[in-house]
Amino acid sequence: MRRASVLPLLSVSVVLAAVIAVALVALTGGAGYVIAGLPDPGSLTRYGVTVVRVLAEGASVLCIGSLLLAAFLVPPQESGTLSPDGYAALRTAGMAAWAWFVTSAASVLFTAADGAGRPVTDLLSPQALVDLVDAIEQPKAWLFTALIALLVALGCRLVLSWGWTATLFFLAVGGLVPVAVTGHSASGGSHDLATNSLLYHLIAAALWVGGLVALLALGWRRGAHLPLAVRRFSRLALCCWVVMAASGLLNALVRISPADLFTTDYGLLVVAKGTALLLLGVFGQQQRNRGVRALDEGRGGGEFVRLAAVEVLIMFVTIGLASALARTPPPAERQTTPSNTELLVGYDLNAPPTLARLLFDWRFDLVFGTVAIVLAVLYLLGVYRLRRRGDAWPVGRTIAWLGACAALLIATSSGIGRYSPAMFSVHMGSHMLLSMVTPVLLVLGGPVTLALRALPAAGKKAPPGPREWLLAFVHSPVSRALTHPVVALVLFVGSFYILYFSGLFDSALNYHWAHLAMNAHFVLTGYLFYWPLIGVDPAPRRLPPLGKLGLMFASMPFHAFFGVILMNMQTVIGEGFYRSLKLPWVGDLLTDQRLGGGIAWASGEVPVLLVLIALLVQWARADEREAKRSDRREDASGDADLAAYNAMLQGLADQGKTRER
Repeated sequence: MRRASVLPLLSVSVVLAAVIAVALVALTGGAGYVIAGLPDPGSLTRYGVTVVRVLAEGASVLCIGSLLLAAFLVPPQESGTLSPDGYAALRTAGMAAWAWFVTSAASVLFTAADGAGRPVTDLLSPQALVDLVDAIEQPKAWLFTALIALLVALGCRLVLSWGWTATLFFLAVGGLVPVAVTGHSASGGSHDLATNSLLYHLIAAALWVGGLVALLALGWRRGAHLPLAVRRFSRLALCCWVVMAASGLLNALVRISPADLFTTDYGLLVVAKGTALLLLGVFGQQQRNRGVRALDEGRGGGEFVRLAAVEVLIMFVTIGLASALARTPPPAERQTTPSNTELLVGYDLNAPPTLARLLFDWRFDLVFGTVAIVLAVLYLLGVYRLRRRGDAWPVGRTIAWLGACAALLIATSSGIGRYSPAMFSVHMGSHMLLSMVTPVLLVLGGPVTLALRALPAAGKKAPPGPREWLLAFVHSPVSRALTHPVVALVLFVGSFYILYFSGLFDSALNYHWAHLAMNAHFVLTGYLFYWPLIGVDPAPRRLPPLGKLGLMFASMPFHAFFGVILMNMQTVIGEGFYRSLKLPWVGDLLTDQRLGGGIAWASGEVPVLLVLIALLVQWARADEREAKRSDRREDASGDADLAAYNAMLQGLADQGKTRER
């Protein structure tokens, strides 16, 4: 079969998903769901917004799945350029990215018209469209998605290497985020849980659906690496299915109560989508196992392609259900009215933050709390693998890594994380934990060294695997650029001033996704700064001991000045947001801000102490290792160096005696 043969199946699947979505929207009354007080935008807008969403989601999963195949499921050539299978997938991703860009741009138009209650034809004027996009979040999210899709489409025309293909893959996955953090999940009560769970759900769905479509295209092309790609994808698909099931269930329960599952249109759609996912997971895993056995038995990829085609059809039916679900209003929004604090933060805060509440009043962060637990488990599994084969691993590194995971968990999921969005002082405490303590302990844990020792090497002629991917990342130009001392210092320290003193923090306070981005930025920039400074792992750039010490002391005044500036400011950062919360125990916002500045100033000494201790220990161990190497050389040479030195002295003495004669 030729590659073109896969296009009719994909076309039928996308059209089927769009038809199902439109039909369900009409049956459940979602087509008549308009914002209170706004006029009916008309049939074209009501149904068109669902159709373009389905088309955009179909194009996005095809783009992401093709890039996944090109970067990680099929190996590149020895030169680092893509193999023929990878190149074909990259070209498919490029075409899908252009379709993603066009449909996302159309979604900007339709969601703006829908949100304003106006016919889509009224927004053909550029000025009217710009005004609405600036005022409504959903079309703005689609605009960002369209820009990311455009960058991916252009990149697919320009790159041929494995490294840049992997970069495009992660950029494409990031294109799912803007739309995920808007809509039903980003509004109302518990929007923090709903948004976080939806992020997991959409990314897992894109990898699962897109990866299977890419495998289907590879089978139609009779790609040489189909067996390897199928095995790698099967392991990924199982993880994606588990993540989709858990995150989908949690997201639904945030929006509705269990009693509404069978009594409301929204609940019935949730049940239908959950049933489809359950059947698809069981059916898909069994079918892929049969396909793998067929490949192992040398029966070719025909049977796998037939099985995958059926699974793709079911997957796009599920996408249609999901699109109809996005258009149908949750019943909880009709029945309950969240408090002002719950609307702005996601949950209520009923009491002031005492020490006991900061320590024990937990609200689990699905993003960073899950990351902390997963990182701890993976690290312990790596240590266990080393110990099982008889290799030692320093206990101190394990303690440091687990301490970092605990600090990340406490900063985002304990009472500190719970009160952080609502009070500047608590936010600054969380900020210091994420940027000062967590990264220092992470780099002291030596995760790259552990991974390189625990992961098996692919072998000389075998396709590269996770160990080789990790090595490629460490030695990539991007890593070298980001770990340059000046770049790392500017990113780590300079971002404090830009975030808090430019008005950016004031705007970010209103959005849950911005809190996620800030937390990620604090941890990542801190890791990039401390990695070449005190990291156990081999860094892309090696600094001499005096260079490390100089870089550390160069950062200290910036931390101190930052805290001092906060303590002496006469204006309140984020005043509009904090006043709108109306927390009775925060009477003076300026006093709370000065307390946050004091926390920033005082906590800046903690990482300095940790870094100095780490540097002293590392230097002492380096001297000890050098002394041991010197002793081994002397033992091996039988004190040859000392004998040569004595012979030299004796020769000089003999020459002196000769001249005296």
